Amino acid sequence: MKRALSFVLIISMLSILLAACGSDSSGKDGSEGASASEQEAKKAVLVLPEKIGVNPFFVQMDEGFKKAGEEFGIEVKTIESTDPAAFEQNLRAAVAENYDLIMTATFQAEDALTKVATENPGKSFAIVDTVIDLPNVRSVGFKEYEGAYLLGAAAGLATKTDIVGMIAAQDIPLIKKYTEGFREGLASVNPDAKFLINYAGGFDDVAKAKELAIVQADQGADFIAGASAVGDLGVFEAAKEKGFYTSGQDTDRTVEDPEHIVLSQLKSTDSVAYEELKAFANGSFEFGYVSYGLKEDGVGLTFVTRDSESPLSPFIGQEVVDKVKAIRDQIVSGEIVVTDPLQSN
Repeated sequence: MKRALSFVLIISMLSILLAACGSDSSGKDGSEGASASEQEAKKAVLVLPEKIGVNPFFVQMDEGFKKAGEEFGIEVKTIESTDPAAFEQNLRAAVAENYDLIMTATFQAEDALTKVATENPGKSFAIVDTVIDLPNVRSVGFKEYEGAYLLGAAAGLATKTDIVGMIAAQDIPLIKKYTEGFREGLASVNPDAKFLINYAGGFDDVAKAKELAIVQADQGADFIAGASAVGDLGVFEAAKEKGFYTSGQDTDRTVEDPEHIVLSQLKSTDSVAYEELKAFANGSFEFGYVSYGLKEDGVGLTFVTRDSESPLSPFIGQEVVDKVKAIRDQIVSGEIVVTDPLQSN
């Protein structure tokens, strides 16, 4: 009996010792240690091709980027650049600092990002508002034609002369997303309205844009949309001088002159940066191309999809806003499908 009892005690002690060896010195098993490692914060950086304060487009993007970082536990940083050479250096610095995601935006970034992403195939990159066809780059575009459709519909409902116009930058495929979307929206609500369109020949010719806007105003246009980038400043000047109404692009330009700039077609770069970083955080981020439209809050129109600090112009009025909101809902639901002019041929 004594021998049997001793044998049982020895076996019990050995079992206890083996169980203790199965745990680490802190009393946690290996699976808990792996979980802690997986929870290590990811790092993402927004590298911009210019100073944030110069362009409201980048101000919005920075805000959405930081908001997502805070909400999803991602360590974020924004780097501003002074010129193209500094921008490429900043991209390379971001690679060297081993950020998990490097994001940037616009055609200004294309050449440098193409070079850096090609040289670093193991790193993850994203670019907004243009396309880079590389296996490690996520390209994010906008369905500008959906926002332009809303703008055209608003102009068609608000015009008193049934003559509206647009001063566009150049007659190129990219700009057709603005001109043809506007034309389609205008015709949908006011098929009898006359649409005047002129091209400034570039993205920064303020004087030419102003000259063309005055010509359209003299032809009876009471609403002339700006779609000529920096050239829109000339359209705005002409609106003050001739007394017609106009609209801006990308950000809310109504705050600059609510009396004449009564609408703005929007690109919600804050929503895009937020959603892309959210996807990166939850593991649904994929390389390739994606496009944001009204449904994704990527494009829009002041007073219709987003509020404005400016008062609503009587020229537009709440009745027009309500009708355009209904059109927005029909596009989001799929009841109205706006033609993508780059895919229609």
